[in-house]
Order: sequence, then C-alpha cells, then structure tokens
Amino acid sequence: MVTKSSIEKVLKDIPDPEIGVSLWDLGLIYHIDIDKKTGKVEILMTLTTVGCPLFEQIADPIRQNVGKLKGVKKVDVTLTFEPPWTVDRMSKEAKAQLGFA
Repeated sequence: MVTKSSIEKVLKDIPDPEIGVSLWDLGLIYHIDIDKKTGKVEILMTLTTVGCPLFEQIADPIRQNVGKLKGVKKVDVTLTFEPPWTVDRMSKEAKAQLGFA
C-alpha cells in the first residue's frame, strides 16, 4: 500500500529541470494526500517563481513516477502560490548544493 514516505522518496528522486535539485529538497511540495480506498494521490506544490513556465515539465514526472507505486490509481498535481516559495523551504542539503549554506 502506498504511504506518504514512499511518495516522498519518489519526489526526492525527481529533479527540478532548471536547478537540478530534487523537488522535495527544494521545498516545492506543500502537501500530499492519499485516498487509500480509491488509490488517488493529490499533491499540492508550488514553483520557485510565479512566472515559471515549467509546471507541466515538473508535474508529468510526478504523475508518472508516483503513479508507479503499488496502490496508486491516479495522481493529481495542483499548483499553488500560497504561500509563496522562499529559500527557507529548502533542505540543508539543497542549500549546500546551491551554495546557500
């Protein structure tokens, strides 16, 4: 059965196409909801900037890779800018990789 930690593990392996750091470590993922009865996973995420045109290039690998997990039937990825993303959301590893640490 799919778990939040199994989804997080998948998200840690999906890099941002411009920055090369995982979506998880960048802090782009705000919420994960799993409906175990229907197999539906909902992921609420943001982008580093409001005008970023790469949402579908980021959302497609999320849908594909999370969709491969056992028990997942559907993956919905929703974009939000509330609250706005800041570098404070990045993990220590991401900050170090990008020279913020």
